[in-house]
Amino acid sequence: MNKVVLMGAPGVGKGTQASQVAKYLDVNCMASGDLFRDHLSRETDLGLQAKSYMTVGELVPDEVTIGMVTQWLNKGEHSKGFVLDGFPRTIVQAKALDNVLNNGTGSLDRVIHIVAPISELITRLSGRYICTKCQKPYNLVSSPPLIENQCDECNAPIYQRDDDRSDAVKKRLEVYEEQTAPLVEYYVGSGLLTEVDGVGEIDEVRTTIQEVLE
Repeated sequence: MNKVVLMGAPGVGKGTQASQVAKYLDVNCMASGDLFRDHLSRETDLGLQAKSYMTVGELVPDEVTIGMVTQWLNKGEHSKGFVLDGFPRTIVQAKALDNVLNNGTGSLDRVIHIVAPISELITRLSGRYICTKCQKPYNLVSSPPLIENQCDECNAPIYQRDDDRSDAVKKRLEVYEEQTAPLVEYYVGSGLLTEVDGVGEIDEVRTTIQEVLE
């Protein structure tokens, strides 16, 4: 299995696991956020289209996101496999992905859905802090600073973003669950989806994912 999608709510550890799974499968990993930043920095046609929506606070249309991912998938180096992190997020995107793969590199092999209780995710996300100066990230639960409220690198104060406060985090997670429920059902129906428990040590979760992919 070498064509894999990783799904999971914010804070579940999806990004960390995606890079590890890609290394295990010896394929490239595509994180949707990184792809957006790349197109924006290069000011590609798709990047400029995305920027026109983002600057006015609107969601980037599916067709723009799909266009970026399609370009990435059509590169020859990805024909042997890939790990997608953060795509697809909608049924429209999932069907577009199916069409791209069926026209070139074949179908998906597996969709891994990393899950964890909302209470656990709130704890993880609401513990996130950032340095006010160098932007080094911290987590009061898993990676706190050596000195309370002070950055290890530059000694500047650390702070918490408004959207990482517990009430905002709860709302974000509820919205995520509402938006992705149809996508989960879509992949369950196709027989591709496997749920993996995201609670535990990073290595434990990674081992479970690797066992699914063997």
